[in-house]
Amino acid sequence: MNIARDAEAGLRSFLATFPVVLVAGPRQSGKTTLVRSALSAWRYLDLENPTDYDLLSSDPEGFLAANPGRVVIDEAQRFPELFPILRGVVDKRRKPGSFVLTGSAAPGLMRQGGETLAGRIGVLELTPFGSAELSSRPHWQAERWFWGGFPPLYALGKLERKTAWLDQFVATFLERDIPALGIQVPALRLRKLWMMLSHVHGGLLNVADLARSLDMGVTAVSHHLDILEGAFMVRRLQPYHANVAKRLVKSPKLYIRDTGLLHHLAGLRSPRELETWPGRGLSWEGFVIEELIRRAHLRWPSPGCWFWRTQAGAETDLLVEHGRTRLAIEIKASASLSAKSLLGVRQCMKDLGLKQGYVVYRGDRVLRVAPGLTALPWGRLADGGLPGD
Repeated sequence: MNIARDAEAGLRSFLATFPVVLVAGPRQSGKTTLVRSALSAWRYLDLENPTDYDLLSSDPEGFLAANPGRVVIDEAQRFPELFPILRGVVDKRRKPGSFVLTGSAAPGLMRQGGETLAGRIGVLELTPFGSAELSSRPHWQAERWFWGGFPPLYALGKLERKTAWLDQFVATFLERDIPALGIQVPALRLRKLWMMLSHVHGGLLNVADLARSLDMGVTAVSHHLDILEGAFMVRRLQPYHANVAKRLVKSPKLYIRDTGLLHHLAGLRSPRELETWPGRGLSWEGFVIEELIRRAHLRWPSPGCWFWRTQAGAETDLLVEHGRTRLAIEIKASASLSAKSLLGVRQCMKDLGLKQGYVVYRGDRVLRVAPGLTALPWGRLADGGLPGD
């Protein structure tokens, strides 16, 4: 299955700008495929391969001196000593596009690379397939929503095979990937937390409640959340704070980033079950939020992404900000809209002084639902754009 990745343009832009590019994202998101396809002539090391690992780790200074550029190092988090050594090599040449690193399931990888190679590294996050990458497939919207975006799923036909793949993904992540990074967390405990998060997906995060339910300490739960977030499995979407005369909530909202994993962890095994699942609306909300954040990062180097909510309960699902551009976006899982359901985004627009806001919904018509407020069918955004394009 050959599906072009829209992150390739970002990879090439970073290669023209930085000596080192880190392509980071969850396992099985397609990092290796992207890099090997775009850089087929480069030297390639896979640090999950014992031979390649020994080649680099036995004499990293010697290897990098002999190979000062055009090298891909896959799963770089398995050899953290690489980063300071790489800094010395890069500082001798300062040539853009010398090294590409990839990393997955590594809570400290992006932070470590950024600190050690500050000013020398560009970090590109590669998510699983986005909607625009699948929009040529029949029934792409329903398929991507229920099954998520991990590329191997789209080479599998039968429902049972997809379910088995997700089972194996979860088990491998918990039982192999996390211990391989030296993180000592019982797999069963982390699985319980992950499953519990599927039932609070889309809600305000209350770590104390989670700790009580799991009979764990608050510090331990926070540490486990850090692991899951650092491995690109969950997102803590932070609230937007502005100098307005209203009390705004301070707690983040919690989302399981891939809806295929969300549904699997919640016990759903077929798309038909999603239609009657109580979490359906919040699942759709998380799906669209993750997709729009993904698109914002493809568009801009470092956009700000938040939600907005007052203590009185007025809420807008997503605020995207880049420079003077600010998008207020409400997300609805229904094919119709009511005036009451739009009160939150209208209040947000008023408080923040925004002249334009958007509602993304599952209908089929573009509607002007209020002054400055436009409703957009999600299917109309299949080309990968953002509201307001």
